[in-house]
Amino acid sequence: MSRRAKFVNREVGPDPKYGSPVVARFINKIMYKGKKSTAQGIVYDAFERINKQMKTEPLNIFEQAMKNATPMLQVKSRRVGGATYQVPIEVSPERGEFLATKWIITYARDRGGRSMAEKLAAELMDAAQGQGNTIKKKQDTHKMAEANKAFAHYRW
Repeated sequence: MSRRAKFVNREVGPDPKYGSPVVARFINKIMYKGKKSTAQGIVYDAFERINKQMKTEPLNIFEQAMKNATPMLQVKSRRVGGATYQVPIEVSPERGEFLATKWIITYARDRGGRSMAEKLAAELMDAAQGQGNTIKKKQDTHKMAEANKAFAHYRW
């Protein structure tokens, strides 16, 4: 446990096009080397592709994908008496949003070939429909937490 002062979480302003702070944080996670306008272009292009393919509001698809990808439980390593246990813990909403964002971006980057906007749009649509690698990662995380439920009493 750190003895330093508590971390103060900065508020991120809303993004310019949709006015959503969640989309703004998502853009910040996509950004490489401080190139925010490039990251915004990728996200907004992906949203346009979602709008063309699904004929619905892309912000609703994005919110549904984030909701479907957000984990409720995760495991954390605890060392007790020389043994290390994987202890299941509940995920805070901020941590859940972070993990969902990270997984969506990671698996979008892992997709083959095309532009990042196409890959991101495909990953968001898959996650909104409850399928794809992001949802599989969430299910694996929940399975691991469920399998280690016996060690829940080590939580502190």
